[in-house]
Amino acid sequence: MSDLEIRPWRSGDDLELLQLFGDPLSPHAHQDRTMLRENSDSPFSRTLVATSESVAIGAGVIFASSLHPQRLWLYVEVAPGQRRQGVGTALVARLRELIPAGQSTELKSRYTVTAGDPATAAQGFCAALGLGEIQVSRDVIVEPGALAEPVFDTNDRVIEDIATGSVELTKLVMDFYNATHQWDPAKMTLGSAQKMLLDDRTGAQGAIVLRDRPRVDGGKILAFAISYIPAREESPTDVLVGFNPEYSDDQVAESIRDLVAMLVYQYPVKLEVDSSMFVLSSLVDALASVEQATVISTTHILASDHSS
Repeated sequence: MSDLEIRPWRSGDDLELLQLFGDPLSPHAHQDRTMLRENSDSPFSRTLVATSESVAIGAGVIFASSLHPQRLWLYVEVAPGQRRQGVGTALVARLRELIPAGQSTELKSRYTVTAGDPATAAQGFCAALGLGEIQVSRDVIVEPGALAEPVFDTNDRVIEDIATGSVELTKLVMDFYNATHQWDPAKMTLGSAQKMLLDDRTGAQGAIVLRDRPRVDGGKILAFAISYIPAREESPTDVLVGFNPEYSDDQVAESIRDLVAMLVYQYPVKLEVDSSMFVLSSLVDALASVEQATVISTTHILASDHSS
């Protein structure tokens, strides 16, 4: 595109780009768009806008995360009518030039496939940049009654409510997150676990745990579930299901299955399931095969160092 110009982000671009791009097609796309913002040095973040005849036609951002320091996040979006003309590639090239010395130069990005959006353009763009897949994450709705109600009176396992501010739960969530993100090494701390996944501002509204025996007898948590306020009132409750990484997959498989069974005994729930959560992912596959679970979106996460 001969008249293409690239300039820094400026006040008012968010509103102009919203009109240009239209509504986001997935929650992940909405989150990514919020990263298009003013530049920052701590943490590092740079946003650029592509224009043609002084009219914005695309934007891109590259930024660092203290939680996942190995790679920089990359997000680029171009107006539908301006794609496949080199605009996105030009934005990425210019963003790469802005990475300061000493900062990682490895990039990661993602795109989401839904029933209404196969994300073909995003998939092709990531491939053209040399990004390869490192993880797949699915949003899944599990139907009520999909699993038989578990029985806990045949052994010492117990279900307990637990406060989302509990230090015990916060530490377990931290350990679980770090253990299931080996594909994108995480440095989650107690503080970030509370802030990102358990604080009232995250929408967290309750938590339950399954212990190997009662807490008063020294029982350890095998699995946990944290519920969040859904984006829409009529939508299924969002639930984060996790497990104690001190135990093997075989040791927690029954507990995860029983916890999910409890959650969906009467109502549907929505789970976010990474492929790295092997037991939960396998359970979802089994339920989907008998039409008791529905995958509503699939997010592919890619990186420039995917083969390393």
